[in-house]
Amino acid sequence: MQATALTLAADPNQNPLLPASYDIIWSLVCLAIIGFFLVKYAVPRITAMLDERAEKIETGLQQAERAQQAAADAEERIAAELAQARRDAAEVREQAQVEAKAIVGEARGKAQAEADRITENAARQIEADRQAAQISLRADVGMLATELASRIVGESVSDHALQSRVIDRFLDELEAQPADRATARREA
Repeated sequence: MQATALTLAADPNQNPLLPASYDIIWSLVCLAIIGFFLVKYAVPRITAMLDERAEKIETGLQQAERAQQAAADAEERIAAELAQARRDAAEVREQAQVEAKAIVGEARGKAQAEADRITENAARQIEADRQAAQISLRADVGMLATELASRIVGESVSDHALQSRVIDRFLDELEAQPADRATARREA
């Protein structure tokens, strides 16, 4: 280093900031060789990598566009299927309501039929009870009338045919009295 400093100090015309001309020439030769290899080998590889990368990016963008289109199509299809499902659900609800009304109507019909049957059975039972009570009442009234007639007449009414006629006549008179009263009330 001291030798270089002495050499530079010896030549007063030379600028210390500029290198020597032989250094500039050899630097230019090295730069040309490096530039040649860069242009010949490195730049095509870098360009190929950049082209490949640009192609991948374009492919990715195209795939993204196709995916967006597919998503939009799927969304439309799903919306259509959802609308169809809602229409189907509404139809099922309406059908269920119609069936429910039919079932309720049928149940009401069965209940009405059962009520009518029970009412009819009750009416028959009441009629049977009324007839049984009427027969029992006739027998009791007949016995009382026979006993009363025996006491009034002073003799025993033992003839069954006579006894039956007396009872029937007495009951007919009793039955006619309420009818006569009802007629009299209507006339009044």
